Amino acid sequence: MLIINNMLEAKTVVREAKKYHSHEKTAILERFFKTGPGQYGAGDVFWGLSVPQSRIIAKKYQNLSLVEVKKLLASPVHEIRLIALLILVEQFQAGDIMVQKTIINFYLKNTKHINNWDLVDLSASKILGTWLLDKDSKILYKLVNSKNLWERRIAIVATYAFIKVNNFKHTLKLAEKLLADKHDLMHKASGWMLREMGKRSKPDLVNFLKKYYRKMPRTMLRYAIEKFSESDRQFYLKK
Repeated sequence: MLIINNMLEAKTVVREAKKYHSHEKTAILERFFKTGPGQYGAGDVFWGLSVPQSRIIAKKYQNLSLVEVKKLLASPVHEIRLIALLILVEQFQAGDIMVQKTIINFYLKNTKHINNWDLVDLSASKILGTWLLDKDSKILYKLVNSKNLWERRIAIVATYAFIKVNNFKHTLKLAEKLLADKHDLMHKASGWMLREMGKRSKPDLVNFLKKYYRKMPRTMLRYAIEKFSESDRQFYLKK
């Protein structure tokens, strides 16, 4: 059961996170997440927290109100935004259908703050994908057509929830739509989802490859066939 503590404040969470601030790790993360001018993470600020550290904090403050979570999600600090999203995952999983609906609306209204690949990957399937399992999934097709890179990534990564229950329809449709996407991060995400689908149903992946492997961006193809035998991988790579 989700019990919101209205006495908790976002600034308390920020103070806790700041205890883990590491200048050495910050420099590493800034390079890893491409924060230089013109790169996809340009201007993002890091404190050097690890994901496990962020999870510990999110778990501790999982009863934070959405008003305060929104303050965290608007932070310029990457790890603070991640903690906000991990809190949302905790609340979504603990909440009833009304709580979940509120969190879904909140999530979709704040996609501008879900603006790096790890923020998407650690939240999209667990929140949006899980919510859509028994509902109309047209929002995925709206997001995949977005000009915003991260909204497109939310769409395809959200299908991981469907893959886990052996429903591959949306993964296949969205991966097809993303064949012409220009961004390497989308090629990686699509290939990743295709690979996960292939772990559960290799025939479905092989059928997709038969139709599209000559059109697939190289990165998408490499990710998709990563678990294939070397001979099978070379067959597709020598297109």
